[in-house]
Amino acid sequence: APQLLSPSATRLLRPLALSAPQRRFKAMSAQDTAQNVTISQMSLADWGESFKKATIDLAKMDIHSISYQESAKRMRKLLQTGLLRHTDINNNPERFFLAHRLLARHAPQLGPGFWIRFTVHYNLMAGSVAGLGNPDQVKLLDEWQEKGLLGCFSLTEKLAGVNSGLVVNTRADWDSGSETFTLHSPNYGAYKNWISQGLVADKTVAIADLHIQGKSVGPHAFILDLRTDGKVTPGVILEDMGRKTIGNDLDNAGIGFDKVVLPRTALLNRFADIEGDQYVQKVKGMPVFHMIGQRLFTGRVAVAQAALEFRRGLFELTQKYAENKQCWAPAGEPVLSEIPQLKAIFKENEEKASALEAFVGKCETQLSAHLKEDTLPGLDLVNAIAVAKVKAVEESIELCHRLQNEVGSYALMGGTGFEQKDFLTCCKFAEGDSRILMQKMARDRLKFFEKKQAALPPAEWDAETKETAALGAKILADVKSHGDKQRAWDDNWKEIYALSETIMKNTMASFMAK
Repeated sequence: APQLLSPSATRLLRPLALSAPQRRFKAMSAQDTAQNVTISQMSLADWGESFKKATIDLAKMDIHSISYQESAKRMRKLLQTGLLRHTDINNNPERFFLAHRLLARHAPQLGPGFWIRFTVHYNLMAGSVAGLGNPDQVKLLDEWQEKGLLGCFSLTEKLAGVNSGLVVNTRADWDSGSETFTLHSPNYGAYKNWISQGLVADKTVAIADLHIQGKSVGPHAFILDLRTDGKVTPGVILEDMGRKTIGNDLDNAGIGFDKVVLPRTALLNRFADIEGDQYVQKVKGMPVFHMIGQRLFTGRVAVAQAALEFRRGLFELTQKYAENKQCWAPAGEPVLSEIPQLKAIFKENEEKASALEAFVGKCETQLSAHLKEDTLPGLDLVNAIAVAKVKAVEESIELCHRLQNEVGSYALMGGTGFEQKDFLTCCKFAEGDSRILMQKMARDRLKFFEKKQAALPPAEWDAETKETAALGAKILADVKSHGDKQRAWDDNWKEIYALSETIMKNTMASFMAK
């Protein structure tokens, strides 16, 4: 996870605002009268209605027969409407998040495929260029949107996985004589893995370990063509990840690089560059490694909201069915929704969903302010966003599973939304696996206790601090017993996750109280 920077480094020196070409989109009024409205002048409500109309055909997709190539064509068409600009992630983040929520409402019918395709393109690929690129590189985003060029994000590798953090073995070696980089996968384990939209993308942001004069200076982002005029770039190796349980309208690729030569302009160099053979960090206290991780914040909010939208849609579909499904009884004609356990879970979900939606919404509002002002979020917001992602996803998984097992054979039928439940599994792994985030919460809390609270009288400890102290003492005793820190951590996994649950509960309460 990205580290927080010093207060002096929180201003990010955003490139000069781009003068995006004026685009006009036919927005239909309530009377279906065509009106030409400049997109940039639309209210958020009007923009949302226009986005709904532009995506209405998505609900008609037959995801059991549509190819990923056809799905990609629909993404290109949506991109070329110009409704959501590539730079809206910074300039109009409310639109960025609303677009993700609106698309997620189709998930009970369509599954995760198109939503993932959309967020990979806008958040991970375009968002990385907008955040890490220099002004000339950011300008390219308008050109790519005009042409309907799709992008992907090449970070995760075959031997890295969700447990590793930002582990990158793909190399980019700088040659000062030719002023080029050579992008190379040194072994099969360094191939990029599960890269969504990788088989059809024209562009990718590839994360590689930059080497200058044989010395590593850490992971950096490079923009390159995966294909030109439909032909795969020489040296780029693409593998189809194969058929999945759901989301087969989305292509997932393994990507290898066999000594692909890139110009110096491929390096997204807003924060770091190369002068001769010297590595230059442009903004003091702002390593590129940390800035690559900034996409996690927008992504985690979007994923949390998507999980909540899927859950709300599934519950609404199921409740509508249950309210109209008559049941036999010795007397009267009750409906399924009156069965006590179903009635209880509908009520429980509404209460919990409303609370989480408010919490995630507050995270979005505060993060949007930082995106517009080009500043980094503070520690409280960073922690709240991590909690939002974990709680929204894990609570949705738990409640949707319980609903499935209470509503009867209806949950086995196609078209009910239950067959798309693995959408939530995708959310669980995306933008930081839930278990990894929970372990980080506990680890950070233990470190804080050791530095700030251990010396205080136990009488001054609150319940969370006491739980932290007990866990720390148990881990320390285990290490003294057998000398293996990792084993001690693993042996106390139940207590670690229990502490993270306490942390998340308290984080939500304190964040909402402010």
